[in-house]
Amino acid sequence: VQLVESGGGLVQPGGSLRLSCAGSGRTFSSYAMGWFRQAPGKEREFVATSSWIGGITLYADSVKGRFTISRDNAKNTVTLQMNSLKPEDTAVYYCAADDSGRYYPSRRQMEYDYWGQGTQVTVSS
Repeated sequence: VQLVESGGGLVQPGGSLRLSCAGSGRTFSSYAMGWFRQAPGKEREFVATSSWIGGITLYADSVKGRFTISRDNAKNTVTLQMNSLKPEDTAVYYCAADDSGRYYPSRRQMEYDYWGQGTQVTVSS
């Protein structure tokens, strides 16, 4: 499985960005898909995840109410709509796929089997 993120860039505080992750493989619909991020000097952290079945979505407390994860299995894509961005959202954002088939998606990085290369998001005035 190959994952390719796009949509990062520079945005002012309060602005919005939409990240996309395109996946390969005919079994994309059976993967839980997650977004993680890594800020300079910090460890990579969970942002959001979407289950492969049941429509379950989970968010980190720091982004809840501002970010929305969605997926289009027909197009093998998962997106992260980011609104009301803050300087502390500045990070490299990664999408990841979990092919375990677990019903409830995980917040743990170690549960994800495939990773994209990341896309930079910078929130600054």
